[in-house]
Amino acid sequence: MSEANYVGMPSALPTHVTHTREFFQALDNFTRTFAFRPGDRVLFLTDPLLDPRVVDAISGHAKARGASVRLLMESSSRVEEIPGDAKALLEHATFVVSTWFCSIIDPFAIALRKKGQRWVKITYFRNLDLLHAPQARFPIDLVGELTRATAARYPTGRAFDLHFTDSRGSDFRIHFTPEMRENMLSTNRWRGRMGADEDGCYVHYLASHGPNLWDHNAVRNDLSVPTRMSGVLYPQWAVGFARPFSERIGVHFEGEYVCRVDGESEEARILREMLVGGRMIEGGGCGFNPKAPRHTVYPAGSNAPGALHFGIDLVKPADYIRRTMPDWEEPPIHVDLVTLDATVRAGENLLIDNGFLCALRDPEVVAAAARFGDPVELLEAGVA
Repeated sequence: MSEANYVGMPSALPTHVTHTREFFQALDNFTRTFAFRPGDRVLFLTDPLLDPRVVDAISGHAKARGASVRLLMESSSRVEEIPGDAKALLEHATFVVSTWFCSIIDPFAIALRKKGQRWVKITYFRNLDLLHAPQARFPIDLVGELTRATAARYPTGRAFDLHFTDSRGSDFRIHFTPEMRENMLSTNRWRGRMGADEDGCYVHYLASHGPNLWDHNAVRNDLSVPTRMSGVLYPQWAVGFARPFSERIGVHFEGEYVCRVDGESEEARILREMLVGGRMIEGGGCGFNPKAPRHTVYPAGSNAPGALHFGIDLVKPADYIRRTMPDWEEPPIHVDLVTLDATVRAGENLLIDNGFLCALRDPEVVAAAARFGDPVELLEAGVA
């Protein structure tokens, strides 16, 4: 065959053919996630770099539901703790929409959620045009199904290890007690509740990010309680680096803390300077949205199913991050290590197989996906 004009795949459909239908799919996810109630007092914790159309879209939806909205802007999203002068406004709110980094872990925010306050974190919705992205229109019901099916693989009634391995030699374990399992998997996200309709909830929008295979929810966010973990991770990449690492870089842990970083490359030197002494706070943040792009790790790790990020809080702010990502949505005291091909077992049960989230083929997940279209296309036709 001498001709060069080979055509073996279909051409992309013109945008006007699919645009309206896909946009309304995304809008349904949007309105169900921001489940405002009549009379809700909504507080928007925002920053100057957020697309103002995002604020207008969420505020307009709130107004249509009979909710009121107030805005509180900080100088950036990298807020590490709730400012004292913001606390009275937060206490008055019934619903919080936030770009602030401290949203998940600040004790004041946690206490308000325990009293019933509902939160949506919008790290992945900083531009209104994201409503046209494939991950925006992927049904949030299926994200919930995938999360519940993964939770069901955690052993019940006994202790077990969450074990991470890969072809580069990673061998890392996090020990779970039965109480830790129940604490973590009882949270609304692990129960597959993707909308902010449940008192005390904390959800992400767009529905892609996490929940984590381990985090401090397992010890009820008591950071004074140590978790047994140890071993070595060989991440492929990290947020703030333009491309995956060319060298096999080993990050070693004693308990929750990084004790050593192996490697001779410039990337290894940078990571060693940043990470040693840092504390693991997200042990395998897992993607659960099959239409999230797999090889996009900014701003906080790939959100494709089975892709993992490991969040490390640093001993001191990293000058490297301050130089290379001055406008990053997270403060320079945090690093996300990324692995796209891990194998993860909870006890003997396989959660992820070489980067493939096993729940994608669970019968109940496939049956749920069939209500929305072709299950194979929905669940396994990923986005590069």
